[in-house]
Amino acid sequence: MDALDAILSRRSIRKYTTEPVTDEEIDFLLQAAMAAPSSGNARPWHFIVIRNREKLDEIARNHPYAGMLPQAQAAIMVCADEMLENHPGRWPQDCAAATENILLAAHAQGLGAVWIGLYPEVERNVFISKLFDLPKTVHPLSIVALGKPNEKKLPPHRFKPERIHLEKW
Repeated sequence: MDALDAILSRRSIRKYTTEPVTDEEIDFLLQAAMAAPSSGNARPWHFIVIRNREKLDEIARNHPYAGMLPQAQAAIMVCADEMLENHPGRWPQDCAAATENILLAAHAQGLGAVWIGLYPEVERNVFISKLFDLPKTVHPLSIVALGKPNEKKLPPHRFKPERIHLEKW
């Protein structure tokens, strides 16, 4: 699948089979994540690979939009260490780019994935920070649930020409 096909056909997949996500597939996703652009090339991200069923279930019980995690075979949490930033306050953008790369790479290799938001919800961040023993300078942005898709969705049509402005509003 080429890059444009991946971008235009990617969908949020929330239903998964019981087939495992391999270490090689996870490694590919992490390589894609770390290829994302970042402000000042700081790359302040860290990633936690989550396969532990109890932790996936605990997140699902405590996050209103993580109901797919009990079916997921793995997840990747994207975090930022503020001590690694070149331009303070830009870590959410950097980690969002890394998250999108994970989603596109998952789709390109036939995995289903969905973005579960953590930042800027304070309660979610406190819960996740405690559950994973994150240092005080590390902030969780997102979790990407992963699995072999057990649902098929048609490519979305999201292009809206009325939202395009040339040279001025």
